[in-house]
Parts: sequence; structure tokens; C-alpha cells
Amino acid sequence: MKTKSLLFFALFLFLTKCSNKESNTIATDYSLNDSLTYYLEKANDDNLTILFKKKYNNKALEIVQRQTNDSSSRANLFKVANRFFNINDWQSFKNVSKEVLEKSLEKKDTIFIAKSYSYIGDFYSSQGNSDSAYVYYYKAEKLYSLFNDDLNLARTLLNKALLQFNESDFLGSERAVIKALRAVKGENSNDIVYDSNNLLGIIYNELEEYDKSIDYHAKALANATDDKIPSVYQSRATSLNNIGYVYQNLKNYRKAQEYYQEGLKQKNLKYDKPSLYAMLLDNLAYSRFRLNEEKELPELFLKSLKLRDSLKLTSGIVANKIHLSEYYSYHNDSIQAVRYAREALSSARNDKNFRNVLVALKQMGMVEPQNATLYSKEYIHINDSLQKAERKMGEKFSRIEYETDVIKSENTDLVVQNRNLFYVFSILTLISVFTFVFVSQRNKHRLLMFKEQQQIANAEIYNLMISQQKTIEDNRAKEKKRVARELHDGVLGKMFGVRMNLDTMNTAQDEYAIKSRLEYLAELKQIEQDIREISHDLNRENTELINNFVVILTNLIENQRKAFKSKVNFTLDKNIEWASISNEIKINLYRIVQEALQNCNKYANPYLITIDFKKINHSDRIQLFITDDGVGFNLKRVKKGIGLQNIEFRTKECKGKLEIKTKPGEGTALTVEVPI
Repeated sequence: MKTKSLLFFALFLFLTKCSNKESNTIATDYSLNDSLTYYLEKANDDNLTILFKKKYNNKALEIVQRQTNDSSSRANLFKVANRFFNINDWQSFKNVSKEVLEKSLEKKDTIFIAKSYSYIGDFYSSQGNSDSAYVYYYKAEKLYSLFNDDLNLARTLLNKALLQFNESDFLGSERAVIKALRAVKGENSNDIVYDSNNLLGIIYNELEEYDKSIDYHAKALANATDDKIPSVYQSRATSLNNIGYVYQNLKNYRKAQEYYQEGLKQKNLKYDKPSLYAMLLDNLAYSRFRLNEEKELPELFLKSLKLRDSLKLTSGIVANKIHLSEYYSYHNDSIQAVRYAREALSSARNDKNFRNVLVALKQMGMVEPQNATLYSKEYIHINDSLQKAERKMGEKFSRIEYETDVIKSENTDLVVQNRNLFYVFSILTLISVFTFVFVSQRNKHRLLMFKEQQQIANAEIYNLMISQQKTIEDNRAKEKKRVARELHDGVLGKMFGVRMNLDTMNTAQDEYAIKSRLEYLAELKQIEQDIREISHDLNRENTELINNFVVILTNLIENQRKAFKSKVNFTLDKNIEWASISNEIKINLYRIVQEALQNCNKYANPYLITIDFKKINHSDRIQLFITDDGVGFNLKRVKKGIGLQNIEFRTKECKGKLEIKTKPGEGTALTVEVPI
């Protein structure tokens, strides 16, 4: 029966993968701590139970998960996954495989990404989920092709071919195997060459191209020597069984028996591959049955069935029981024949292996001829469904490849779009930064120009004040000369004349002398008045000289009152000695008042503005208070304009302190305190 070769090859390849998975790990130079090495060795120790292997492997996994995500830790994760694979802990195998995939994607490690895809494909293959397994194998194939990893590419292609074979896509499987052979052409890869030739032999057997099948099995057998493939894999026994099976299909049972007997002679077969040993026993028994040689029959059938029962090989059990049913039917033992046929049908249905169901239904029709019509209808229904499914299978795998390529293309397009968006965003960011820097530099330049203009204006004001001071000094000198002349020419002359006249009248006591003295006394009073007036003029001059800064401020206030509707209250502490204050401080105070008035006029819209200069008691400091009852503003939210910046700057120039209090709707209060 055709299902036997399929079952055996799948089992053989699967067991070979279990043994070889560790050897396929990418070589990496690293040093592991003793505990990790110990746990990994224990997890691979065949002398321990599966429970203990799993326990040690979980401990190794905990250590690896604490390592940083580098190539060494990812290689260790693959080792852990291999050990879960070997003990058939499929869920743990899947979890670790996906974990190493995530870490490989994070580091963009293409080699480990491809390997992870292959491992996840192995998981889905073990669960019979051929669609998902095919997707991951196809992804791994694409990556291995990309960086010319021919050995792993060939192994992945063989995994794909096995999936296609199991789904009866024989032509697709054939193409995949041939691609695998091309990939390893010239490479030292005896195991891949053997598996490829062996699978091609099985494929052509299913296609009933028996000559080709024998040729490829012969090539596989020629490659199954101990120096090429370790004997523990029992590759030679495998090929001998498969060649015998081809001859069995050709009904050359004598030739088939020879190959089966030769296969059973292989050393340690029963211990290395008990499933293969049971298969050879069953096939040998069936060939002898067909040759009418009753030697060791039905004992060989029963021995094989017992071993398969212990190994829980469902497909092998079904094949064994159908052979037993044929054997007992031939010997007219209808009870045993029906019993084994029914058990085979029940097992096939429970296993949902519909090809085995077909074989069992055919046998049931033979041992229960009274129900042959019923079994025949079910056979036809299942066979039609299988043929439809097989016709669609090749299209399904092609569609999976197409959809995977489409998704990859869309992802590539998305990556390109994201890259383009990144470039656009980067360019816009650079333009924004450039614009910000340009505007900032321009503003700084403007500020420097403004400060330079302020310094020029300050120098002009200073020069003006010096010029005014010089004019004042000149006027003072002129006034002194005028006073001197007045005193010399007027007051002194008069006083000298009065003194001389009084001297001449000291001895005279007549009426005329008395009258003359009274007139001279009146003249003295007039001289006294002249002196008083000159004194008053001098006092007025000194006051004007001292209060020159006050005059400038007063003029500013008067101009404000004339130009704007706001009422201005201006007070000046008389204790401030302006003459002792430097021109620089007076200029800055004047400018602060000027800026404050401009801000009030532009923004505050006040009814009343108060300007007050005070001297702090017992301190060489002056306080300037400027308040208004205007609209006010939020000092935290409103950006400071040039006016406020100028006030701050001038306050700092005077080494003073500035305080601004304001709220929306509550006016503004500005306090400047400077040392004198």
C-alpha cells in the first residue's frame, strides 16, 4: 500500500531532523558560564527522563533570557529550542523560536531571522498545519537565497517538499527537491543529497514511474555509507525498505523480499530505528504472504503490530491490521478478517487519515461483501473529495507564495514610504531649525543694533548735558562778573560816597546835617535792598543750576500732558541731591520714565499715571515708582517687548533692581531702585 512509504519517509526525515538539528546551529565563538553548559548538557542526556530533560532545559532558558540580546545569546536560544524539539515539547519549542525571531528582528540579524522562520515552520509542520508551515518555510527560503546560504536553503526546500508530498502535491514536491539538489551541487552535503534522492524515489513511486523511483533509491543507497552518513540514522535500511516497496508495487514479491531481508540485517536497527524495524517486519511478512510462503506467518505480522502499538504509530498500525485482515481472509477466518479490518477503519477515522480510510474501506468491502455497496459509496465520496483537494493543493501552495510575496512587497513599499516620510520630516525639521536660527540671529543683530543706537543716544544726551553744563558755567561766570561790576560800580561806589559824606558831617549838629544824615541813611537802606536783590538773583541761579535734570523731567511730563489725555501726577523728593548723582544714572532714569510713558500710551490706555521719585531713608538709593490704572496684562504669558527689555537693561546698567506688578484689568506698577 502506498501510504507506507509516505509514512516511513515522513517519520525518517522527522527523526533525522531531531538528531541533526543541533548540528545545523550556526557556529558562533562565545564562552558560556558553567551552569548554562551544565544545564544544556543535561537537557540532551539520553540517560535522563523527559521530565528531567525539560526541567534542565527550562533552567538553561532562564539563564539565556537574562543575557543581553547579542549573537551568542540568540545562538543559545536556538540550542534551548533544539532540546525542546527533541523531547517533543512543541509549545515550548514554538515559544522559544518566536522569542529568538523577535530578538533577531530587533537586531536585524538576517541569518538568525531565516533560521527562526525555519524553526517555526518545523513547529507548524509537527502540528499538521501545512499552510502555516509552508508560509514560514517560504520566508526562510527567500532569506537563505538572498545571502546564498546553500546548505540551509536546501534543507528548507526539503521541508517544503515534504509538506507538498504529504498534501499529495507530487509535482510541486518534485520541483522543490530538484531545487534543493541544485543548491548543494558541489557542496559536501551527503545527508541532503541522500534525503533528496530518497524523497524523489518515493515521489516517482507514488506517480507510478517505478523505473525512475528505483534509480533514485539506488542513488540514495549509494550515498548511505557509514563514511558519509552515520550508521545510527539507518539510512541504508531505509533505502532497502523503499526499494523493496517499489518492487512490491510491481508485484515482484520475490525481489521485494530480498531487499526487506537485507534491510533487517542492518546492525542495531531495532534499537536505532524501531519504527523502521517494525515496518520491515510487516513488509517482509506481506511479501511472504503474497508468495504463499507461510514461514513465520502470522507471527511476523503480530510482532510488527505489537511494536507499532508500543510506539503508537497509528498509520503503521492501520497498515498492519489491513495486512492481517487480508491474511485471515485468505485463510477463510472471516471473524479475524472482519475484526482487523474494522479496527483499521476505526483507527484511520480517528486519526483523520483519509487515505488510510480509503484502504480500510476497500478491505471492509472485501471481508463484508454484504455491505460492499455501502462501503463503496463512502469510498467513492471520500476519494472524490481527496482528488478535488489534491487538485487544489498545488494552487494553494502557489497562492501562499504569491500572497507572501505580495505582503513582502507591500511591507517593502511601506518601508519606502516611511523612509520617504522620514526624509521629508527631516528636511522640514532642518528648514525649521535653519529658520529659527536665522530669525534668532536676526533678532540678536537687531538687539545689538538697538543697544548700539542706545549707546549713541546716551552719548549724545551726555554730550548735550555737558554742553548745557558748560553753557551754565559760562553764564555763571558772566553773572559773577556782572555781580562783581554791580557791587564794584554800584554798591561800593555808593557806599564809599555815603561813608565820605558821613565822615564830613560827624561834627555837624545843625538841621541841615541832620537832614543830610537821614538822606544818607535812606541811601544805605537802598544799598541794602540792592544787595538783597543781588543775593536773591544768585540764589535763583544756583537753584536753576541744581535743578537742571528736574527741568528736563518736567518738560517730558509737560509734553506728555499736552499730547495725551491721561492725567499725570509727578512728585519729586526734595532730599535728592541731583548734583551728586552721575550723569549715566540720570540719563537711564530719564529713559526709563520715557519708555514707561510710551508703553502706557501704546497699550495701557490709563486715566491716571503716577510718577514718583523718592530717596530711601538713611540710604544712598533712589526709588522710582511709575503706576497706571490701565488695562494691565499677564506678565507670564505676554512676551516682553523691546520697551520692557530696555527698562530691564537700563536698570541693570545702573546696578539696580526692577519689579513689575500687573494683572489684566488692574493696571501696572513699576518700581526701579538704583544706588546713587
